[in-house]
Amino acid sequence: MSPRPKVALELIEILDAAAEIADQFGTQEVTLANLAKKLGIRPPSLYNHFDGLGDLRKKMAIYGIERLYEVLAQAAIGVAGDEAVMAISKAYVHFAREHPGIYEATLMAPNMEDEEVQLTGSKIVDLTVRILQAYRLEGETALHAVRGFRSILHGFSSLEKSGGFKMALNLDESLEIIIKAFINGIRKN
Repeated sequence: MSPRPKVALELIEILDAAAEIADQFGTQEVTLANLAKKLGIRPPSLYNHFDGLGDLRKKMAIYGIERLYEVLAQAAIGVAGDEAVMAISKAYVHFAREHPGIYEATLMAPNMEDEEVQLTGSKIVDLTVRILQAYRLEGETALHAVRGFRSILHGFSSLEKSGGFKMALNLDESLEIIIKAFINGIRKN
């Protein structure tokens, strides 16, 4: 494929292309060279948007976190309490299934302490805290519950992706049972 004529690409178009590579081939295949090839441009053109591979990974992490937030926020509309917790649980796991590469990218910012990454991720934390208010969790107790909830969802998604669930049991049913146990646990606090 010959390079496209000079057309200014928007950052979102580039990140969408990076997400496609990540979902299809894995995040390790998202390189400046592979991305440029997919976009039909020369690799140096990407330096108009990124300060190297590390910056691309940071922007992919932010992109992925934003996409995940959008999915979770949509799932939470019009529901509360147990129904909201279950809805965002299913949405989270579905997102990880449908977008394995971009989900992985949410965890791969070169510096997870970066202010922009933290700010983006805080939207998911805030959404989850608001949902857990139905259980009268406040302050640090609420944040511990958010950590536990995320650990359950990430662990479930990671084990599923790596083929860790070999038993002939319905995965969605397992997820529901686990989330119901989580809900019962936070009710007792």
